[in-house]
Order: sequence, then C-alpha cells, then structure tokens
Amino acid sequence: MKQELTVAVAQPRCTAHDVAGNAVAHAAAVRAARSRVVVFPEMSLTGYELDAAVVEPDDERLAPIREACAETGTLALVGAPVPGPMIGVLAIDAAGVRIAYGKVCLHGSESVRFVPGEPVVLDVDGWRLGLAVCRDTGIPEHAERTAALGIDGYLAGVVHHDHEAQVHGERARRVAAEHGVWVATAAFAGPTGGGFARTSGRSGIWAADGALLAEAGPAPDEVARATFSPGSNSPGSNSPESKWVAPSFGEC
Repeated sequence: MKQELTVAVAQPRCTAHDVAGNAVAHAAAVRAARSRVVVFPEMSLTGYELDAAVVEPDDERLAPIREACAETGTLALVGAPVPGPMIGVLAIDAAGVRIAYGKVCLHGSESVRFVPGEPVVLDVDGWRLGLAVCRDTGIPEHAERTAALGIDGYLAGVVHHDHEAQVHGERARRVAAEHGVWVATAAFAGPTGGGFARTSGRSGIWAADGALLAEAGPAPDEVARATFSPGSNSPGSNSPESKWVAPSFGEC
C-alpha cells in the first residue's frame, strides 16, 4: 500500500573525479533534504567526465552516503559511471548500494565508451518510480517505454549548460502531459567538468498536471522537495503537496 512520499532533488557541489569528496557533499544533501527519496544529477559522483573511472557498488568511498541514508531512511539515487560500463544510477539506502539503472539514450561521444541500459522502475513504499538520465528525458520513446511498465513518477538526473535552464522543465511538462505522472529532475549547478563550466541548476519537481511544485535556484548547495499523497491505486494518480527546502545543505 502506498504511503505519503517525499521526494527531493539536490544539486551538490562537485569536484571532477573526486568521488570521496563528492560523496561527503552527497551525504550532506541527504541529511538536509529530509526526504524518502533524493535524486542527484547525471554523473554526480564524478562530474560529467566521460573518462572517469567506474564506481563499483562496494566502493568504500560511498560510505558517507550509506551512513546518511541509514540515519535518515532515505533512498539516494546517485549518478556515476558504473560497471557495464554504463552512465548509471546507484541506488543507496540502509541496505547498501546497487546499480539501479543505466542511461538508455546515449549520444555519440558517450557511446564510444558506454553501453546503453534498459528502462527500469523502482518500487518505493508502493510507488512505482521510473528512472532516466539526461538525454533520455528528451527522447519521447524513453518515457513511453518506461510509462508502459506502470509508473507514478519519472525521476531524472541531468546536466545542462546555464543557458539551457528551461530545458528540463519543458521536458518534464511534456512527460507529465503525455503520461499523467509527476516528474522530478535533479540538475547540476556550478562547474562539473566535461565542458560544463557553467551549469543550469534549477532542479525541480512537477505535478502530473505540469504545475511546478518546487524548484531550486541556479547555485550549488540547493535542494527542493515535494510530498505526494496517494490518491488511488492506479499508477500516475496522486495528490501532490509541495514543500520548499531552504537552499542550504547546512540547515537541519
């Protein structure tokens, strides 16, 4: 049976290739978000560096995130290059770390090194959550294939240049309109490598009717969240309540 679900989108500071340091920033974001699920940007553990070393689920550098999730009851969806190799999402909670997803819609430079994954749905407290990474959100077939699995929400980690701040909102509203699901998108803020010296921030959460429920600002160290209450047993049906978390990971 579904329970009330609070989802947060986080945009922690990132130092390229510094998995240990970035893991500490992720742990701070988890604690500040006070949410059941926290979504992080694409390759958030390494920065958008296509030559970054693969992060194994048993990597001890992930310990700060595991500990924060265990303390708060959070499921963190963390971006990283993972075995495959794939541009992946690591699901981290009190039970440990597992590879939850691999980006499906790779572009040219990514496909030189990485292989595509397949659409995936996670079940969290009775909610069915479809996963996506960046370019996936711009390919309608990805949302169609994911929605066909039966979803309540569509969760994505992305990276966009600062002049592309509107892109993930446009894509989120399209997915919501076409599939009747709410959408949560975590976008990088600040530099992140791979040619992204200035990124968009503006991570957000949109209701199934396309309304913006919560949005972070353009700077690093911001997080926003929304709480969803079950409206029926049918995927895609919910009654959202938005909540704003002040833009500071230091807030308790």
